[in-house]
Order: sequence, then C-alpha cells, then structure tokens
Amino acid sequence: MKKYQWLAIGLVASMQWGCQQAAEKSGSTETLELKENVVMDALPPPPAASTPPPPTIDSAAAVAEAKAAAPMARLLVYHAEVRLRAASMRRAIPQLDSLVHRSSGYLSSAAETRADGEWRQVTTLRVPPSRFQALLSGLAGLGTIEEKKLSTDDVTAEHADVAARLQTKRAVAQQYTALLGKAQKIKDILDIEEKLGEVREEIEATESRLKTLNNQVAYSTIELTLYQPLPQSVPDAPVVSLSSRAVEAFYDGWQLLTSLLIGAINLWPVLVLGAGGWVLWRRRRTRAHHLAVPRPPAPAAVS
Repeated sequence: MKKYQWLAIGLVASMQWGCQQAAEKSGSTETLELKENVVMDALPPPPAASTPPPPTIDSAAAVAEAKAAAPMARLLVYHAEVRLRAASMRRAIPQLDSLVHRSSGYLSSAAETRADGEWRQVTTLRVPPSRFQALLSGLAGLGTIEEKKLSTDDVTAEHADVAARLQTKRAVAQQYTALLGKAQKIKDILDIEEKLGEVREEIEATESRLKTLNNQVAYSTIELTLYQPLPQSVPDAPVVSLSSRAVEAFYDGWQLLTSLLIGAINLWPVLVLGAGGWVLWRRRRTRAHHLAVPRPPAPAAVS
C-alpha cells in the first residue's frame, strides 16, 4: 500500500514540475515578443515610395567618376601613311578596290592626277582595326613600298572626358527645362531660354566630338599615295642654219656695243675725272719742259 502512495506522490510532483517549466517557457516567449515589439516601435517608419529626383550636376559627376574609375577597354586610333610605286596603274587601281572591299573597308576620298612625269592617285582608306594590318600587308602586292609611317593614338581618356561632359550638360539642360516650366515672370523665362540655348549648343558640339572619336576608333585610316612614272620624250635639238647663226652673231655684236656704250655712260664720273687729271698732267709736263730748256744769251749792244 505504501508502495502505491509513493508512486502517486512522484506522479503529482512530476506534473507540478512540468507545469512550472511550461509557465517559464511561456513567460520567456512573451518577454521576447515584448522586446521585439519595443524594438520595432523604436525603428523609424519605412520611407514612402516616391519618384526619384531629377539628376543634378553632382550626381552626374559622381556617375562619370564611377565610370572612369571602372576598368575599361583602351580606345586606340590607328593611322598610316604609305607611298607606293606601281608598275602599271591600270592594273593596280582595280586590285586596290578589290583589296579594300575584301577588308570590309571603303574609300573615303580619292584624287587622280597626271603631272610632273607621274600618274598619281592619292587615296584615303578606312578599314576596321581588326583588318588594319592585313590591308597594309596586302598593299605590298600592288608594287614597291617606298615609304610607310605608322602611328597610334590612345583616346581613352579623351573619350571618357567628352562622354562625362555630355552627360553633365544634358543634366543641366533638364534642370533648365524644369525651371522653365515653373517660371512665371517674362524676364525669368527669357533668361532661362537663353541659358538653355547655350547649353544645347554645347551639347551639339560635344556630341559631334564624341561621334568623331567613335568613328576614328571604329575605322582606322590609311593615306595611300599610289603612282607610276610616265616616260617623257626628249625633243631633238633644232638644226641651226648659217644665216640664222650670222643673224644671231650680228645681234650679239650689237648687244655688246650697246652694253659698252651704256657702261661708258654709267662711268661718266670716272671718265671726267680721268680726262681732267690727264689735262693737268700735260700742263705740268709742258711747264717743266720749258723750265729745263736753257735760254739763248741776249745779243750784245752795238756802240
């Protein structure tokens, strides 16, 4: 009987201990929930959804700086000047057109002349950079390369600067447009329109420069001078007859005579001084001669 009493007492004690643990767990859960509610109440409310503000000059500059800091591929401009001597221009010109077409390029300009003993064609070729070296190697098959100059320009920094300035100017134009919609005074409207016109002109100039850089990077340039020497006939020496030679000699003599006469006229001061000196010299010599000759004695008087 006592055995059953101790079992009942143990069962009651275990039930009380389980109820105490459950109460502690519920209390701790309520405490955690209370703490979470307090923390959530202390946090600021989430910002309301709104449209992003228009870009400003500072944000555009920050974007440009971020793009500039990021690694980017180098933008290179290839340029070459080639002078080539061809054996036959009639065959070299069609071969050049076919070579440029196979290289996916095109002729930007061409000028052909025949002067100074040469048949010359000056051509500007544009070709993708990937086919630049192949086209230069193919030009050697048209004749003899006498001169070749190569140059490479790195326009990466300039391209990034122009692109950043373009983005900044567009942001400024948007701001002026927004201000123009809010302006009410005529003076303010005129001032904003004037500033907006200046900014749009700068945008057009910047876009033009950026387009030029993109074109230079997309297509390399080759300045080609292709020429062929032309044979020149030397005229025979003319046959000179005796009469023509006599007339030429008479003319040469007359030229000599007139030259001497003109020379004498040009030297008239020297001739005058020489003639005056000669006259003085003659007089002094004559006087000296008279003094040197003894005079005859005077005749004696007759008484």
